[in-house]
Amino acid sequence: MTRAKTVYLCATCGGHSPKWQGQCPHCQSWNTLQEALAEPRSSTRAQALNAPQPVQLLGAVATTRVPRTSSGLLEFDRVLGGGFVPGGVVLLGGDPGIGKSTLLLQALSKLSHLHSVLYVSGEESAQQVAARAQRLKVDSSQVALLAEIRLQSIQQVIEQRQPALVVIDSIQTLYSDALESAPGSVSQVRECAAQLTRLAKTQGPVVILVGHVTKEGTLAGPRVLEHMVDTVLYFEGDGSSSHRLVRAVKNRYGAVNELGVFAMTESGLREVSNPSALFLSHGSVPVPGSCITVTLEGTRPLAVEIQALLDTAQGGHARRLSVGLEQNRLALLLAVLHRHAGISCADQDVFINAVSGIRIAEPAADLAVLLAVVSSLHARPLAPGWIIFGEVGLAGEIRPVQRGQERLKEAAKLGFTHALVPKGNLPRQPLEGLSVQGVDRVAQAVALAFEAAAALSLAP
Repeated sequence: MTRAKTVYLCATCGGHSPKWQGQCPHCQSWNTLQEALAEPRSSTRAQALNAPQPVQLLGAVATTRVPRTSSGLLEFDRVLGGGFVPGGVVLLGGDPGIGKSTLLLQALSKLSHLHSVLYVSGEESAQQVAARAQRLKVDSSQVALLAEIRLQSIQQVIEQRQPALVVIDSIQTLYSDALESAPGSVSQVRECAAQLTRLAKTQGPVVILVGHVTKEGTLAGPRVLEHMVDTVLYFEGDGSSSHRLVRAVKNRYGAVNELGVFAMTESGLREVSNPSALFLSHGSVPVPGSCITVTLEGTRPLAVEIQALLDTAQGGHARRLSVGLEQNRLALLLAVLHRHAGISCADQDVFINAVSGIRIAEPAADLAVLLAVVSSLHARPLAPGWIIFGEVGLAGEIRPVQRGQERLKEAAKLGFTHALVPKGNLPRQPLEGLSVQGVDRVAQAVALAFEAAAALSLAP
């Protein structure tokens, strides 16, 4: 018997290699090459993918404003950029059991009253999906359901029914007859996603692909999968908390880093209209080490509580630990605090936490982190009703941040009475109920914040 020819496929980029090696020659990733059967080239598949297209002048191509289709969930629409775009392909990834199928089933139940929808389940039987719909108490009478993992069968059903929206749950369970490898392999995931993307672009349905997430938190399968689709969404959440976050990391039809907030209840996911309330503590007494800032998630301003805890280092080696903020940024800010404000934390363990598990990637939280550190170091709480934001430079200057006016409006809406911001973010017109003070140096910000706290503590 002749031995079947094998090749090595990269799990990151999907590239081919004739032999195993430690590093992928295409994307330079280490230990990602996996042995697989060499797939025979199908002539029919090659003809379909290589169909000639006419050459057009870019200026002569007619453009029309494509109306978006609402998902029926405002938070989901926000992340999508306003709703679904006909012919768009969305990749939704998240940990097992986080609520991806629940979210999509709720959206389909709302859409099914106005549009034809199709739910393709490759992981659950029809009875299991129906039981989940009954548990969520959603009207699924108009939702078409197909329990199938063969790609060609799914394509036939889509061509016959012509649905406006198709959900594939999940892309890792599908297989194509054109390939011999098992479902979930690099080649199968890439081929099935490519065929579904081509179908969406030629026939116009919205296709939502549900993807698994690896233990590193990235989408499973070749990285080229994220390049094929139009929108990549991550469904995040903490097992100890009921809130869920849907975050856009790629969107050809809207802003990236948009955030949708949901709360998991017994009857499914519920939209959170005021997400800032999730990220603020509800204690009535100010405590040392707590500072409120306003961060931007896409186009949405969110008020977030930053907590700091400082304790005397044991063993002569001070630790620096941050949750929700970049750890290297913390070390940089502590050095600026020492050099330009004369406050040293060299003998202190420093722990920083962004409340409720939110991740802050922008530098606008720098000033709030520093003031929370000083508050914990001296065991002096900041004055209540204050909100603080600003980027801290290496020279000790406070730099303005983008869209400061929207941050201040969010603070005023939430009932904050005072704001400490960079001078470059001072509003041109006063905001009702909000007193804004501008600073341009770290030492000045520390002095103003604790003068206000001291004045409040001395007040009768």
